[in-house]
Amino acid sequence: MGGVSQPLTTVAEHQATVAALVGTTPVVDVPTSDALGLVLGADLVAPVPLPLFDNSAMDGYAVRAADVATTPVVLPVAADIPAGRTDVPPLEPGTAHRIMTGAPLPAGADAVVQVEWTDAGTGEVRVDRGVVADQNVRRAADDVAVGTTVLRAGTRLGPAQLGLAAALGFGALPVRRRVRVLVLSTGSELVAAGEPLAPGQIYESNGVMLAAAVREAGGEAELLRFVPDDVASFHAAIADRLAAVDLLLTSGGVSAGAYEVVKDAFTGRGVEFTRVAMQPGGPQGSGRYQGVAVATLPGNPVSAQVSFEVFVRPALRAAMGLSDVQRPTARAFLSAPLTSPPGRTQFRRGRYDPESGRVVTPVGGPGSHLLSALALSDCLIEVPEDVTELDAGAEVSVRFL
Repeated sequence: MGGVSQPLTTVAEHQATVAALVGTTPVVDVPTSDALGLVLGADLVAPVPLPLFDNSAMDGYAVRAADVATTPVVLPVAADIPAGRTDVPPLEPGTAHRIMTGAPLPAGADAVVQVEWTDAGTGEVRVDRGVVADQNVRRAADDVAVGTTVLRAGTRLGPAQLGLAAALGFGALPVRRRVRVLVLSTGSELVAAGEPLAPGQIYESNGVMLAAAVREAGGEAELLRFVPDDVASFHAAIADRLAAVDLLLTSGGVSAGAYEVVKDAFTGRGVEFTRVAMQPGGPQGSGRYQGVAVATLPGNPVSAQVSFEVFVRPALRAAMGLSDVQRPTARAFLSAPLTSPPGRTQFRRGRYDPESGRVVTPVGGPGSHLLSALALSDCLIEVPEDVTELDAGAEVSVRFL
């Protein structure tokens, strides 16, 4: 008489379990040039104004507006002021200083005549068109005043935000640090790319794929390859690495057969194994081992990557304080019919074409070994667990990759 089968875990239940594993990363100071994509951990307050000083908005001549009220007028050029000059002499009435864009406006000047309105003279200059006070001048603090909160905690740092921080003199920024993930592929059959294959061996791909997925999500990945199907070797391989990571991410060794090294190594040690009501990617595991979060993914490559997208990627991004933890989604119409197993959420690979009326075309079949189909896809087609057949033209949800 067979045993009673355990109920399947829903996709939503396992998402919540994995999300709760990885805590928010601490706030650390990171060089501003290395902070792209990270999230500010504290408000950023301007220590200096922007602009720092009154400066010229044009290449031209610093003048008193009253001296060029009637044109044409010829003025002696008393000084040159390139950008970066620190010993700027004051402007005497009835004279001009040749000045470059961004250079400090001399005391006594209240406007800049752009060079195109002059004869570009060096000893003296003929001004053909006059200016009014403050014309072509950038005043100090016109953009940012000292003490202004320019960026709030929780802001994701893009190029413009980093440019602002650098302009204010911040050489480092307080940010949520990148989540650190140890990616582990198991299996005695795995061989590094470029090495000769013996009968029954395959090239290892999951580690490369998952480490890249961690980095694409914004995290840091260390790849540890080729742990054989031996529990003692497994524990030895990870023993000195766990203290430095936030998550141990494994692929393979979690199914119901023999030689399931991940399952054997973690059962009874804080990691729970379950079957999730999804295709591909049913066998999953999660928990804590020696205080470190663990997520175990199935070994078939498509199962591993789809599982990462559905469960791990959102958890990593949430841990770094990012607000857009989920991939963008859209509604689309199938170009071809699909079938799906009852009681399971199916994630089929597809290509989305917004130009043809939001049509999505399935790529390859449902098999979890069809890695080339995944590589040719730009979205996942989600078929709900209570749906077993969809006709061409049916509306579905797609998750962009």
